[in-house]
Amino acid sequence: MNTATIVVMFFTRVTAVAALLCGLTVVAAAHQGAAPAAAGARILLMPRHIVSGERATLAVLDVNGRLTPGANVTFSNGDHLKTDATGRALFVAPLTPGVLFGAIEGRAGRVTSVVLTPTEAGAAGMEVLGVPRVASLADRFDIYGRGFCGDADANHVTIGGRAALVLASSPVSLVVLPPPEAEPGATDVAMSCAKHEAAPFRMTFVELSLEANSSPLAHGEHRVLTVKVRGSTAKLLLEARDLAPDVADLIGGNPAKQASSGGAENSAKFEVIGKTKGSFLISIRLASASGKPLAAGQ
Repeated sequence: MNTATIVVMFFTRVTAVAALLCGLTVVAAAHQGAAPAAAGARILLMPRHIVSGERATLAVLDVNGRLTPGANVTFSNGDHLKTDATGRALFVAPLTPGVLFGAIEGRAGRVTSVVLTPTEAGAAGMEVLGVPRVASLADRFDIYGRGFCGDADANHVTIGGRAALVLASSPVSLVVLPPPEAEPGATDVAMSCAKHEAAPFRMTFVELSLEANSSPLAHGEHRVLTVKVRGSTAKLLLEARDLAPDVADLIGGNPAKQASSGGAENSAKFEVIGKTKGSFLISIRLASASGKPLAAGQ
């Protein structure tokens, strides 16, 4: 009988922890000692918007969400660079406005950044203009605004008073990972860069967990995966993506989206069908649109 083993990934705890749910067991992959091999680079993170002639930072992750040193990145304008010991790289945005494509050397797929003029990005100070109202504790999220630092480590972001990790950055866009110690629920976010500070704002962070039968999945058998949401009673949109479609099918397409139930027992359900023997991998992410930030304490 053909069987498939359940492996579900909640993307993505970077550097410190890559959270994998194997059946019902959470496996924490710590970034200890040896760094991930550059050959394992899979995910390129670039700020959604960069500013012509200004510095910006990108990051490269492996399939487990670990920052990956020594990864080669190429750009559509002919430039190329290699990530440093932190798995990130500082670069200068092209002088010509437009769209810049980036790719991990030897990997399919490209990531885009929109190059703005200094006038379009004009900043009289530091201001946050757009954030997701709800974000996952185990996943990165974007912050849009102006007056940020292109050097990722020059930006200081705290969530509930705890330092978050800035993965990628430009003067107008940040990619941020919540701190491992953060708790689910509504909390205040504070930001500063050099001598500038943005007005604190409020966000809700949720924890996603899996309930599923971890026994082998037979060929043709349907299996329901229930994702529990802790930290919000609102109906939230979740996206599941089948990363091994040759082993199992994800019902509803790839990716598949489902709204959670809302309420005290907030959850969403996805369904898979076994196809052939082997382990299948499904990523589940929170899909949340950005909007004007709420004032702190609201």
